[in-house]
Amino acid sequence: MSAEPILASLLPDTATLHDRDVEVGGVSVRDLAATFGTPLFVYDEATLRSRCREAASVFDDGVAFASKSFLCGAMARLAFEEGLCIDVATGGELDIVLRSGVPASRVILHGNNKSHDELERAIAVGVHRVVVDNFEEIERLRSLVGPDSPLDCLVRVTPGVEAHTHEYVRTGQEDTKFGFSVASGDARRALSNVREVPGLTLHGVHAHIGSQIFDIDGFRATMQILADFTRDDDFDELCLGGGLGVPYVAGESALSLTEWGDAIRDAARQAGLGANLRLLAEPGRAIVAQAGITLYRVGAVKPVAQRTYMAVDGGMSDNPRPVLYGSGYEAFDVAQPLAERPQRVRLVGKHCESGDVLIDEAWLPASTGVDSVIATPVTGAYGYSMASNYNRVPRPPVVFVASGTAREVLRRETFDDLARLEV
Repeated sequence: MSAEPILASLLPDTATLHDRDVEVGGVSVRDLAATFGTPLFVYDEATLRSRCREAASVFDDGVAFASKSFLCGAMARLAFEEGLCIDVATGGELDIVLRSGVPASRVILHGNNKSHDELERAIAVGVHRVVVDNFEEIERLRSLVGPDSPLDCLVRVTPGVEAHTHEYVRTGQEDTKFGFSVASGDARRALSNVREVPGLTLHGVHAHIGSQIFDIDGFRATMQILADFTRDDDFDELCLGGGLGVPYVAGESALSLTEWGDAIRDAARQAGLGANLRLLAEPGRAIVAQAGITLYRVGAVKPVAQRTYMAVDGGMSDNPRPVLYGSGYEAFDVAQPLAERPQRVRLVGKHCESGDVLIDEAWLPASTGVDSVIATPVTGAYGYSMASNYNRVPRPPVVFVASGTAREVLRRETFDDLARLEV
C-alpha cells in the first residue's frame, strides 16, 4: 500500500482511468454505481473470456473452471463457451450449472462428503467426471453404478506437499480432510477398490495442494510424486487442481496461466510422463479475481486517537476473505482514480463486528469522504461466492460489462428474499 495512485495492473484488462472516472468494458463505473447502487460487483467480460481461453489453450481438453471461486449461470455459460469444463463441489453448484444450460458432459463433481443423492444425480445426468475422495464414497458408488449406469472418475490423492500459503487453504499435506494419502498406502488401496466396481472407469488421479500459491516448486514436487506413484498404472489423465495465486496489492506478482501451464508441462516431461497423458488443471481465482471490482459508498468517517475509520455500505458479508485469511486489498476513489492517495484509513464495513475490516490500512485521496464511491479491485474471486446475509444484509447485485454495455446477471437481494424461508 502507498500514497501513489492505484496501479492499473490490478484492474480488469479493459479498465481505463480518467481524471474523474474509470471505465471498465467501455462503461463508466460511476454510472454503474448510480444505476445499480452499492455495494456492487462489476465483472469485465473480456477479462473473464481471455483467462478462460488461456486456460483452455495451455492445458488439455477437460481443464475446468473451479466454480467455487465465483458461480452464477452467466459465469458457467461463459466458461463453457470458451472451452472449459465446470468443476462443482456440491449438489447446489451442480444444479445451477445445469440450469444455466451447460451440458452435464462438461461438469466435474468434487467434494469430500458427497451424499447419496448428489452422486445419484451426477450419474443420472451423465457428468464428465466424479473425483472420488474417500472409501465411503467408493461404497456408495458401488451401489449406484453398473453396466447400465456407468461413470468416469478420477481418484483424489494427497501428495504430502505443503504449499506456501495460508494454512486454511493448504490441501496437499498429510493432515487434510481431502483425498487419499499416497504415503500411507490409502491412495493405492483406493485405486484398487475403484477398479473392482463394475461400471466405474478410472482415468487417473487428481491432486490439489492449496490456493493463492505463487511458488511453482510445490507444483513441480507434486508432479514428480504423482508421476512416481502412477508410473505403472497406464492412466490417460492427470489433474493438478488449481491454486495459482494472483496479485492483490502493489508489490505482488504471479505467473500467468500460460506460464503456469508451461511449467507444469515441463515438470511432467522431466518426471518422465508420456506425451499422450492429458494434463489437466482447475483454475478459479486466476480466471475471475482480476476481472472483478467491488463498489461501495462511504457512509461515515470516524477519526479516533489511533487512526481514522472509514465505513462503507458493505463489508464482511460480501468479502469475508480479510476476516478469514487476513487477505490484503487496495482501494481507490472512482471519481479521482489518478489522484495521489495520502489519506490513510481503516476501511470497515457496516456489520456489528469489530473484525468487520475490509482493508486494515487503505490509502485514499485526501478529499475522499462521506458519499464518495470507492472501489476495491481484484475482488472477482471468493467475494460473491462466499457472501452471507450476516446482520440480515441482502447480497449485492452482479453486473457484467462488455463493449460499452452493462447487463445485470444477479439482482440485488431484497428483504422479501431474506424473509422467504420463514414458516
